[in-house]
Amino acid sequence: MNRRKFVQNSGLTALSALIGAEIVFGNAMPKGYIPLGLQDPDPFKMFDKDPEMLVLNDKPWNIESLAHLLDDRVTPNRAMFIRNNGKIPEKVDPAAWTLTFDGESVQSQKTYSLAELKSRFSKHTYQLTLECGGNGRSEFDPPAKGNQWSVGAVSSAEWTGVRLRDLLDDVGIKSNAVYIGYHAADTHLSGDPNKEPISRGFPIAKAMQDETLLAFQMNGKDIPLAHGHPLRLVAGGWPASVSGKWLTGISVRDQVHDGPKMVGDSYRVPCNPVAPGTKVADEDMCIIESMPVKSLITYPKTGATISHGKNISFRGHAWAGELEVDTMQYSIDFGSTWKECNLEAPANRLAWQHFSGEATFPRKGYYELWARAIDSLGNAQPMVLPGWNPKGYLNNACHRIAVKVV
Repeated sequence: MNRRKFVQNSGLTALSALIGAEIVFGNAMPKGYIPLGLQDPDPFKMFDKDPEMLVLNDKPWNIESLAHLLDDRVTPNRAMFIRNNGKIPEKVDPAAWTLTFDGESVQSQKTYSLAELKSRFSKHTYQLTLECGGNGRSEFDPPAKGNQWSVGAVSSAEWTGVRLRDLLDDVGIKSNAVYIGYHAADTHLSGDPNKEPISRGFPIAKAMQDETLLAFQMNGKDIPLAHGHPLRLVAGGWPASVSGKWLTGISVRDQVHDGPKMVGDSYRVPCNPVAPGTKVADEDMCIIESMPVKSLITYPKTGATISHGKNISFRGHAWAGELEVDTMQYSIDFGSTWKECNLEAPANRLAWQHFSGEATFPRKGYYELWARAIDSLGNAQPMVLPGWNPKGYLNNACHRIAVKVV
């Protein structure tokens, strides 16, 4: 993100090229001065984020939270990760905003204003867990291309909006409808207005779920711009990339949607396990749907130090895509033995669940506290990195923190 050294060492011609225009009176600039047009923006102020968050990319913006910042039961904006594929829209006018339904499987094209969505259809609020498909990518070896997320590309905010199924019922869809694809107002990094940076979707069955929303509020307020203001698709439990921001259109398809980031290795994994580094044929890749069971210790943060003879209280969240978490366990001996800890029911389907416990350590020294969730079908988090895939998706290995007993 910080280009200061590069800019300081560039000549006037290079600076003009970076800005895209001649720097008039450039010869009068003080030595070492960086024009305002090239100074790094402060994303923490721009997006109202906690300054401890990590900027992974600024073209487009991708910002990761840290485990201890996600301690709230309902994720606030200040701790919510940002994952973008294109440029955030610069001009957003909610009064003029519209959403158009089209595609091979609608009875006829239909457009709604944002005001119509809010006034004509019932509003619903759900806490919904959104996790980037690449959360945990930094652990894969050989390395996978993309933003090197650690554990913080996950959130569980409260979203308010109208059900997508109510809109589909109002529009009228044909019996051959199998998929929806979204379209949005973000722009391609190239600046080409004819290119969509991302246009993903999901099957009609997911579109018809109660919790799949066209949302206009997050945590009781207008959605922040970085998270999709004024209208966002929210489909909890699936990769967050299907929850399109700055929503302007929904295409109802008679085939699997084929927009940008729906083909190749984008949000797809080998249908069968492959050896690390293997090149996988397109026809052998499967679209990611429900996210795997996973958990996160949010308190204390890694590196905690406690006095010998004292217990350590810990807590965090667990989630399992379309399923619920059935059992939560912890280990202090690198997974040799496991003990159960307290696990709460979700606030609603597709919300994460809170766990808590207290660990005792036998003597002074270094320990690791590991957390493992098991879902309602008996699937448990692996203790180490799961199967390799070309883009480093679906790392649901046990989360762990370091503890020193003195």
